[in-house]
Amino acid sequence: MPSLFSPFTLKDVTLKNRMVVSPMCQYSAVDGVVNDWHHVHLSGLARGGAALVIAEATAVSPEGRITPGCAGIWTDAQAEAWRRIVASVKAAGAVPGIQIAHAGRKASANRPWEGDDHIAAGDARGWQTIAPSAVAFGGGLPKVPEAMTLADIERVKADFVAAAKRALDAGFEWLELHFAHGYLAQSFFSTWSNLRTDAYGGDFEGRARFLIETLAAVREVWPERLPLAARFGVTEFAGQDDLEEGIELVRRLKAAGLDFIDVSIGFSTPKAKIPWGPALMAPIAQRVRRETGLPATTSWFISEPRQADELVTGGTVDLVTLGRPLLANPHWPYRAALELGMDKAAWTLPAPYAHWLERYRSS
Repeated sequence: MPSLFSPFTLKDVTLKNRMVVSPMCQYSAVDGVVNDWHHVHLSGLARGGAALVIAEATAVSPEGRITPGCAGIWTDAQAEAWRRIVASVKAAGAVPGIQIAHAGRKASANRPWEGDDHIAAGDARGWQTIAPSAVAFGGGLPKVPEAMTLADIERVKADFVAAAKRALDAGFEWLELHFAHGYLAQSFFSTWSNLRTDAYGGDFEGRARFLIETLAAVREVWPERLPLAARFGVTEFAGQDDLEEGIELVRRLKAAGLDFIDVSIGFSTPKAKIPWGPALMAPIAQRVRRETGLPATTSWFISEPRQADELVTGGTVDLVTLGRPLLANPHWPYRAALELGMDKAAWTLPAPYAHWLERYRSS
C-alpha cells in the first residue's frame, strides 16, 4: 500500500489515510452562522476520500473575523449550526476538525472577490481591529489597530477557551489553533508587528507568551484523548533569520500540550519574499518534525499524488494537507489511488461509490 493511504493514529483518533483537507475560508456565513453552502462544501470534500476535514478559520469573537462573511463559534447558535455539518463529515467516513482563530489587525476586511482590503472607514460593515501594537499591516490593509490592553489579552484567551468548548460540544474531534498567517497569535510572536515593552513583547519569551498561554488554556478544556494541533508560521521569509526562534516556540508549545504541528508561513509583513515553488515548506516541515519530535504536516503547492506519497514515505511529514487540488477535484484521493497503482483503488471512496466505480471498471 502506498504510504499516502496508510492509516495514522494520534491519541484516540485514527485517520484512514494521510490526506487532510486544509481549512479554506468560504466567506459565506451570516453573522458567523454557517449554512447550507458550508454543509455542501465540507460534506463533498469528506465524501471525496480525505481522512481529515478541517473546517475553515472560525472566529472566536466578532472582531476576530477576517470579513463579515467569516464563520464563527462565539455563540451557542453558531456551534449548533456546525453540528449537522460535523455529522455529515463523519457519515462520509472522515474525521471532522475545526480551526479556531482571531484575525487581529487583518480583520474587518472585504471578502476576496469584493476587494480583499480593509473595509473603508465609516462603512457600517466594518469594526475596530485589535493587535499587540498599534501597527498597521500595510498594503491593502492600512487600518491601524488598537493596541491590546492586558484585559483584552485575557478576554481573547478566554474566547479561545470558550470556542474550544463549543467545538467539542458540536462533535469536532480534531482542534487546530490558527497561530499563523499574520493573524492575532502570529502577530504577537512576530517582530514585524509586536512592539510591546511589557510581558507580552520584547524578547522571545515575551513574544511567545500569548501563544503558549492560549494553547495551555485550551488544553485544559480540550480532552487529552483528542488531538490538539496548531498551524504556525515558523518563518516570515522577510530577510530575518527567524526560523530558529520559530522552531523553539514549537518546542515550547509541545511542552504546553500541543500534539501536532501544521508548518506554515508567517505572512506578518508585505515585505516578505517567499520562494514560491512545489512543496516549498516541505524541507522546513521535516526539520521542525525532526527537531521537536512532533508529528507534522504542511501544505503549499503540493498537488501531485507521487509528490504527496514521497513526502510521507520519506518521513518529511506525517500528513499531507491539500487545498486547491481538492477544490478542483474533491475525488483527488481516488485519482491518487489510481496513479499510485492501488489494487481496487475505488475502495478508497465510500462503499456506495466504490461499488459502482469498480463495477464500471471491470465491465
